[in-house]
Amino acid sequence: MDKVLIITYYWPPGAGAGVQRWLKITKYLPQFGWEPIILTVDPEYSQYPATDETLLNDIHSSVRVIKTKAKNYFKLVSRDRTRIPSAGFANEENKGIWTYFMRFARGNFFIPDPRRGWNSYAFREACNIIEKEKIKRVITTSPPHSSQLIGLKLKKKYPHIKWISDIRDPWTDIYYYKELLHTPPALMLDRHYEKCVLKKADIIITVGDRLGIMLAGKVKGIEKKTYVIPNGYDEEDFIGRQQNQPEKITITYTGSISSAYPVEGFAKAVKGMIDAGTDIHLRFVGPVAAKEKKIILSYVPDNFTEFLQYVNHDQALRFMLTSSILLLIIPDHYGNRAILTGKLFEYMAAEKPVLCLGPADGDAAMILEMTGTGATANYYDTETITEIITSYIKTGITPLREKIQLFSRRNLAKKVSEIIK
Repeated sequence: MDKVLIITYYWPPGAGAGVQRWLKITKYLPQFGWEPIILTVDPEYSQYPATDETLLNDIHSSVRVIKTKAKNYFKLVSRDRTRIPSAGFANEENKGIWTYFMRFARGNFFIPDPRRGWNSYAFREACNIIEKEKIKRVITTSPPHSSQLIGLKLKKKYPHIKWISDIRDPWTDIYYYKELLHTPPALMLDRHYEKCVLKKADIIITVGDRLGIMLAGKVKGIEKKTYVIPNGYDEEDFIGRQQNQPEKITITYTGSISSAYPVEGFAKAVKGMIDAGTDIHLRFVGPVAAKEKKIILSYVPDNFTEFLQYVNHDQALRFMLTSSILLLIIPDHYGNRAILTGKLFEYMAAEKPVLCLGPADGDAAMILEMTGTGATANYYDTETITEIITSYIKTGITPLREKIQLFSRRNLAKKVSEIIK
C-alpha cells in the first residue's frame, strides 16, 4: 500500500469543516490503496475556535497520527487565552481600539497567519517522516494558509516528491481580508507567498469550480494541474438516524453568523408570514453576532426564535434532521460565487428543503439545483424568500439521490486517490 503524508493543522479535537474534510477522506483512502500518515499540531500547543471530542471516534484505526509542538502566536494578540476568534479577528463583536490593534497585528506581523508558529516544528517532523517512510506524496491543506509554506519548503528540499496543495478557501481574496488592515509591504508578501505555492505545487485541489478559476487568474497555466474535490457528507453519519418532521414549521441554521451574513430580508419574510398566520419557529445553532441577532429579533418575536451556542457534530446533524427547512447563508462578498460551505453537503444529505441566501449563479446555488435539494434567493428579496418558504411548506422537495451521492466522502476519497496517483 502506497503511503501519503497529509499535513493539516486542523484535526480532532478541533471542530469544523476544515477538520472534517481530511478526517473523512483519510477514513476511506485505505479502501483505495493508500496508507495516510497525518502530521498535525498537538492540541496542548494550540487553540481552536471550537472543539468536538466526538470527532475523535472518526479517526480510522489504520491511520497514524503524529503531533508536534507549536508556538501559539495568538496568545500575543488576544486577551482571551481560552478562545481563538474566527475569521482572523474580523468577526469580533467589539470594534474598539483593541480589536483594531488585533486585526492590524494579525494582518502585518503574522503573514500569512498566526498559525505559522507551527511551521518549523512541522517541517522538521515532516522531513523525518519523508526519509524514514520513503514518502513520495505530500498533501498540505489550508486554511491556515501558512501550512502551504511547509509544503513549499519540503518541495525545495525534496524535489522528487509530488506535492499536492489543497486550498479550501480563498487566500488573499477571503471575504474578511480587507478587515486585516494590511500595509502595502505585508500585502505584497502575502500575495508573493500565494503565487509561490500556486507555481511550485505539482497538483492543486480546490473545493469548487469558481475557486479554481479565481486561483488560475493569479498564475498562468495552473488550470492544467488544478482539480476540484468539493466537501461532502459521510453516509455513515446518517446510518440509523430518522428524519422527523416537527409539529411546528421549523427553519434551522447551523454555524456562525457575522456581519457578512445579511439576515434582514429573511427576517422580514418570516415576519410577514407570521403576521399572515403561519406558525414558524426559527432555530439558530451556533454563535450569532449581536447586530444580526438584534435585526432578527426586531422583526421576529423572541417567542418564535431559538438561539443555541456551538454544539458538536452529532447534535448538529440531529437538529438538521428535525427541521422543516434548512437555511444556508453565503457571505455577502465580491467572491461569494466561489463559496461552498461545509454544511451545504450535510444539508443535502439530510434531504430537507434548503433555502439559500446568496448569488443565484454561485457554486452553492448550482449544486442545490442539480441535486433537487434547494433554491436560492437574493439576500434582500423578501418576496422570493417568502415564495420559496411557502412552496416548501406546501410541496416540499424531490431530492435526486443519485446526484447527492456524488458528494459522499467515500466517492470523494476515491477521486483523491486517483488524483494523487
